[in-house]
Amino acid sequence: MKIVVLDGYTLNPGDPTWDRLEKIGELKIYDRTPAEKIIERIEDAEIVFSNKTPLTKEIFLKLPGIKYVGLLSTGYNVVDVDAAKEAGVKVTNVPTYGTDAVSQF
Repeated sequence: MKIVVLDGYTLNPGDPTWDRLEKIGELKIYDRTPAEKIIERIEDAEIVFSNKTPLTKEIFLKLPGIKYVGLLSTGYNVVDVDAAKEAGVKVTNVPTYGTDAVSQF
């Protein structure tokens, strides 16, 4: 199973480690992914992780192999969730991301 992280720079380098994902599939991590490279980078992926890289209806129509999108954020604004649902793609986020930091602020 191929797993792609489109914008790993959004997490602190080395924290967290990606060890657990490497154990379940072939993992490729990109620091950043420009719009023109999204399809190329995830064309044979089943699992995609993103934080700020947009995943549009066009992507879900062109890439039926995607089964899961994990957002490394609290919101869903970078994913066309209606198109993902139509394509049978499960989309999740991290609802408690940054909770301690926000409450400390």
